[in-house]
Amino acid sequence: MAAIDGVWDTVVKSPLGDQKAVLTVKTDGNSWTGSQVGAQGTAEITDGVVDGETIKWSMSIVVPMPMTLTCEATANGDTLTGSVGAGAFGSFPMTGTRQA
Repeated sequence: MAAIDGVWDTVVKSPLGDQKAVLTVKTDGNSWTGSQVGAQGTAEITDGVVDGETIKWSMSIVVPMPMTLTCEATANGDTLTGSVGAGAFGSFPMTGTRQA
């Protein structure tokens, strides 16, 4: 189990306002699986890669429009920092805290 495993309350600062979601991370060697659940629905994690305390992944969304997001985040204790890339719309900062 990597130190990044767990359930995280995340916030993405997007042009549509703060997007809150719960990110679940379960690592297995150099890969990981999980999901992100928020007001826009559930997005399954694909292409999850682990590099130390940093994870990278993709997820497909349909709201507000269909697109694939590319994400990266690094854990430092119970704090998560990273970014979410939305193609031509740019990249947005993401923060999170681990649930107790």
